[in-house]
Amino acid sequence: MNPFIMIDGMNLGLEKGTGVATYARNLSYCLHDLGCKVGTLYGGSEATGSNSLLKEIAFFDDIEQNLSKWRIFLRNSHERFSVLGGFTGEEIEISGKVIYDAYKSRLPYFDALCNSHNLFGRANRSFSNYGFINRVRLSPPPDLMHWTYPIPLRMSRAKNIYTLHDMVPLRLPYTTLDKKRRYYRLMRKLAATADHIVTVSESAKKDIINILGVPEDKITNTYQAVTIPDKYRYKPVDVVKREIEGTFGLTYRGYFLSFGSIEPKKNIGRMIEAYLASGLETPLVIVGAQAWKAEQELRLLDDHIKSLVQYGSETRVKRKVIRLEYAPFPLLVSLIRGAKATFFPSLYEGFGLPVLESMLLRTPVLSSNTSSIPEVAGDAALLINPYETREMAEAMRRLDSDEELRNSLVAKGEKQVLLYSEEKYKSRLAELYGRILGHKKFSLCQT
Repeated sequence: MNPFIMIDGMNLGLEKGTGVATYARNLSYCLHDLGCKVGTLYGGSEATGSNSLLKEIAFFDDIEQNLSKWRIFLRNSHERFSVLGGFTGEEIEISGKVIYDAYKSRLPYFDALCNSHNLFGRANRSFSNYGFINRVRLSPPPDLMHWTYPIPLRMSRAKNIYTLHDMVPLRLPYTTLDKKRRYYRLMRKLAATADHIVTVSESAKKDIINILGVPEDKITNTYQAVTIPDKYRYKPVDVVKREIEGTFGLTYRGYFLSFGSIEPKKNIGRMIEAYLASGLETPLVIVGAQAWKAEQELRLLDDHIKSLVQYGSETRVKRKVIRLEYAPFPLLVSLIRGAKATFFPSLYEGFGLPVLESMLLRTPVLSSNTSSIPEVAGDAALLINPYETREMAEAMRRLDSDEELRNSLVAKGEKQVLLYSEEKYKSRLAELYGRILGHKKFSLCQT
């Protein structure tokens, strides 16, 4: 039988998605392409009893919003004392009777879909209360459990590996709301108990070794793959033009774009400051949900607009800076393809997927010269010091006025993304799993 490899679904259920969700989803499809049996372990709601259809219905139904605060309090209080024995998951039988088409874009590839009631919430609470990595049991267990995020869980009777994407809460503690002492304790425990640690860049690998003391032979950098479905990547240009003009009144290649969550690490505040100081007339479109401390990042823009109301200029500023909380993935791809350039001046990234996504869609990129971005972008992006708004503003003006520069970056980007193709990524995964499971056993899933 082919090796059974399972990933967690902790981030896969988020409506608007995250970089970790993209990572997990891509990982599942690559495992399938390698011939593995792929499972996904969720921690959602579930029905009691033995009725398989009701369990399937409950899996796709968000009943949390229907629970009263009192019932949630009672349930959490009970769970606090019921975690010491670990957790049990069970496979959800997908009968086809529940229509889940609306979820398909968020679901990974899976041969087995498993669930353990409120698994991740309970695991985090047990770690906070008792300080240990809890166990989860499945029958049959996978050969290997690949946790795509640092979760205080371990799969019984299986190899356990963990992807640590970055050390942001410890390197830039002021940019996150994590409880730093708890985060550090969790990272140290996972580093000590894991069968192996995975990360996504040499920069992140170096941080993990230096901060957590992980031996170099216990950590592997697999990088990531950059993939966008052909139906969106190669959508006819005239369709892309109609979409962005009809939806936003924008001109193809006539605006700048920034996409991603709005939080301190993404440096949106300085980007807005640089853009306003640049004096450019080319509009800036910002697509991203407001995360922690988002109001601080957007304060300059909001205050700037308010200050211009008395001069009758508010409409003009709002027309120059367009903010969207969310864009469906197909529309986001069109927005990237139609942009004159994308701005991604992040302070720190474990990988920096938006840089490569833009390159894949033949859009020039302005990004940072910090953390992993220089190794991922190579010479195919215009890199600046993300703390220097004057330097950033000048780079924006260059991209706006220099067509030759833009064309050069696009040409270099087409070559750069080849380093992060699915085939190269699958090769790195195969080598990793071969070492952990044994090359003889893992070779079965590559025939």
